[in-house]
Amino acid sequence: MKEEYIPFVDELIELAIREDIGDGDHSSLACIPHDQRGRMKLLVKQDGILAGVEVARRVLRRLDPEVKFEQLLEDGTRIKPGDIAFYVEGRLISLLQAERILLNIMQRMSGVATQTAVYVKELEGLKTKVLDTRKTTPGMRVLDKIAVKLGGGENHRMGLFDMVILKDNHIDFAGGILKAIPLTREYLKEKGKDIPIEVEVRSLDDIRDVFAAGGCDRIMLDNFTPELTREAVKLIGGRAEIESSGGITLKNLREYAECGVDFISVGALTHQIKSLDLSLKAC
Repeated sequence: MKEEYIPFVDELIELAIREDIGDGDHSSLACIPHDQRGRMKLLVKQDGILAGVEVARRVLRRLDPEVKFEQLLEDGTRIKPGDIAFYVEGRLISLLQAERILLNIMQRMSGVATQTAVYVKELEGLKTKVLDTRKTTPGMRVLDKIAVKLGGGENHRMGLFDMVILKDNHIDFAGGILKAIPLTREYLKEKGKDIPIEVEVRSLDDIRDVFAAGGCDRIMLDNFTPELTREAVKLIGGRAEIESSGGITLKNLREYAECGVDFISVGALTHQIKSLDLSLKAC
């Protein structure tokens, strides 16, 4: 896990604990002796890519630093029903408090990683990388981004703060590409920001305007057909990275990649996923 992600993850864990445990896990406190100890296992019940083990470890340590964590499988491992990802041992109340929190996290992260791996496999042998987007559940983005990487994909920007993307609305409100790019460069210079600039284009003429305005780091081809994408790649001629976006599905993913683009961004990696079936069971 990247160091810069840790604060986001820890804040999310704190929120998850507050919303789930509140003033106490009364189900466990009512019938489990305070010092009773036990052992549980993380059981895999569905094929996929494992993700979230390191986050689960952080959840357990936050609730009870004395819990023993015996890891058997690494994040990013391809898994099948019957596999055991890890064992945990400690006070039963601590394990039961952590159960739903870590399962919610791991099931979603493993679902995202599994979905991403399907898209990545479709591009085998090509240079094109699959990118995630900002289409994430508020507060969960950092976990989705980690899961995409574990599934073999690449992360786009984390948020609005670490990359400029001049999209259609920015361009329209700014008065066009020829105005938006110079204004952006002036702003970044004034603020002392050294972050990439990407510009969304809707036509070949837009691409010409990008270079007339001084160019950018990456050009996003928005809702281009494969035929128009090939023309765009020739027109750009290596002067900027190229990202395809919009209207791209698993069925036509490879067709777009074969046009020569560097990246394809896919919102479905994080907002059209099925959580993977995992459970934490006594053993």
